[in-house]
Amino acid sequence: MQVIDGLKEGLGEMWESVAEGWKRMRQQAAGALTRFHPGESAPTATRSDLALPSSGWALLAGDVFEDDKKLSVRLEIPGMDKADLEIEVRDDTLIVRGEKRLERESEEGSYRVLQCAYGRFDRVVRLPVAVLADQAKASYENGVLKIDLPKAHPGKSKRIEIQAG
Repeated sequence: MQVIDGLKEGLGEMWESVAEGWKRMRQQAAGALTRFHPGESAPTATRSDLALPSSGWALLAGDVFEDDKKLSVRLEIPGMDKADLEIEVRDDTLIVRGEKRLERESEEGSYRVLQCAYGRFDRVVRLPVAVLADQAKASYENGVLKIDLPKAHPGKSKRIEIQAG
């Protein structure tokens, strides 16, 4: 009986660990999870042995860095041309739109595994401060889109001391 109780306890601890790891991964990836909508170049399964992903979702990971004068947003968007990207700032939101197209190796043969997402996407990033959108600068190199957004009200925060009553 002690062996069964030990197994139960071990399985319970393992399940809690897996559940906690999954929860953390979902929390960290929540903003990066992006829906790709199939376009004309989207692949279609023509053979039963082709392993297609279950949906058009993918992670477009990103970072938002802030200093006294600007916000810098970096998004990892590999396999695209900068001409296929569009950037817009609307109120407190940065929107990056694009379309990732499938480029077939050749007309002969078929894919055995196809795990990359293809199609149109909108990646939305909430901006923590107001920015001057008309002064933004963007670059795209090695699959990383970097957007520098000058702050509308630059400067360091100032600590205010509470005076005795």
